[in-house]
Amino acid sequence: MKRTAKIRRETNETQIELEVNLDGTGKYEINCKVGFLKHMLELFSKNSMIDLKLNAKGDFDIDEHHIVEDIGICLGKAVKEALGNKKRINRYGFFILPMDETLALSAVDLSGRSFFVFDAEFKKEFAGEMATELVYDFFDAFSRNAECNLQLKILNGRNDHHKIEALFKAFGRALRMAVEYDERQEGIPSTKGML
Repeated sequence: MKRTAKIRRETNETQIELEVNLDGTGKYEINCKVGFLKHMLELFSKNSMIDLKLNAKGDFDIDEHHIVEDIGICLGKAVKEALGNKKRINRYGFFILPMDETLALSAVDLSGRSFFVFDAEFKKEFAGEMATELVYDFFDAFSRNAECNLQLKILNGRNDHHKIEALFKAFGRALRMAVEYDERQEGIPSTKGML
């Protein structure tokens, strides 16, 4: 069974088409005018091994908030849809990622319940043209729409670019672990019998 999904979101603020293949090889085709987010999504795809196609247009004349949050929404919805019934998945994923002076932690539970914890501070207002406060908004939107627990934490770091990049890479690695199959798991990885 292919674990793929295609999400289309059209509002007065954004027009987004996003596709994922959870069992991919980390290929990506990303069309997004927010260059820093484009780079982060490429890193996410490569580290998660999730194939990602994205075409995102929006009201950039206002600012980049709507497009960043809506891409998070679409990615969350796509992962949730592609997971299907969640039989035989690991469910949990975690990773601690070093990047130069930075150390980032990501933990994911594909529980069917949304809860987001973010422990990271940035000194600069922008990374490239993207406001650093939108890093929170992107991951919060993902967590709510994927219906997963997501915890992200910077354990050490100085450079904001490195901190954000480490978070996206750690998130990709943790999600990769969570969506992968556990050959010993016969059904839903929960005593409730559902996620």
